[in-house]
Amino acid sequence: MKRWLVVIFTIVSMGLLAACNSEETATDGLDEINVTTTTGQVADVVKNIGGDKVKVDSLMGPGVDPHLYQASQGDIKKLDEAEIIFYNGLHLEGKMDTIFEKMSKDKPTVAVGDSVPEEMLLGADDSDAHDPHIWFDIEAWIHVVDAVEQELSKLSPDDKQLFEENAENYKKELEEMHEYALEQIQTIPEESRVLVTAHDAFKYFGHAYGMEVMGLQGLSTDSDYGLKDVQVLVDTLVDRKIKAVFVESSISENSISAVVEGAQKEDHDVVIGGELFSDAMGKAGTEEGTYTGMFKHNVDTIVGSLK
Repeated sequence: MKRWLVVIFTIVSMGLLAACNSEETATDGLDEINVTTTTGQVADVVKNIGGDKVKVDSLMGPGVDPHLYQASQGDIKKLDEAEIIFYNGLHLEGKMDTIFEKMSKDKPTVAVGDSVPEEMLLGADDSDAHDPHIWFDIEAWIHVVDAVEQELSKLSPDDKQLFEENAENYKKELEEMHEYALEQIQTIPEESRVLVTAHDAFKYFGHAYGMEVMGLQGLSTDSDYGLKDVQVLVDTLVDRKIKAVFVESSISENSISAVVEGAQKEDHDVVIGGELFSDAMGKAGTEEGTYTGMFKHNVDTIVGSLK
């Protein structure tokens, strides 16, 4: 009988120990907030504000076009497992709107674009919608930083002070990059401040830093373009003697190459001035894989080709 009591006591003790270990593991897990984002730009904000308190999964990596992106089963799993979701909104991730609506019923699902004041948003041509490429105006993007800080603080009130401090430091970094962009763009001759790209992703950039922006496609890469669109850009390049156009990391070069060939047929030498990051950032671990690094790369590439 005593032996059976010893056996039973041992089994119960092992069960209690396993339960305690399991409980400790679960508690430890709450020290880190699981966040899922869509674009790299949004992920960069969350990482800078959350620091070691967040684990961030970004669905869209380098070279990925968010306008055309469709979520995989793996993406749905990441969204399900997240404690909070941040996405750009303003219909940038247009093919995922239904998913976000569903997720919002179970957890905080935040469209950071909604934090930008209405007066700072630019309109979309022939539409009541807004241009979603808000990260190209740093002063507008700073509102996103505030929104992310507030949402993380709601989720983890004990870390509110840390999040606020990180947000202030990050905003100082962004303000410095804003001033850098203003100064550098001014070094381009005024008549040459024309930015020609594959699609109209840089309207905020042009508005904020004093450049005329022309894209072969519309705000979304889902839109079509034709020979007439190509000819309009060719005529602009020839008439204004623009010497460079730019490709984008998330879009095929074919469209903009047609513009270059058209200009050359009219005896105007124009070159591809370099690759710009528009809807996606660079590879993780590189300078261009951060928001400020991506922004600086774009400014330096534009200035170096048009100055």
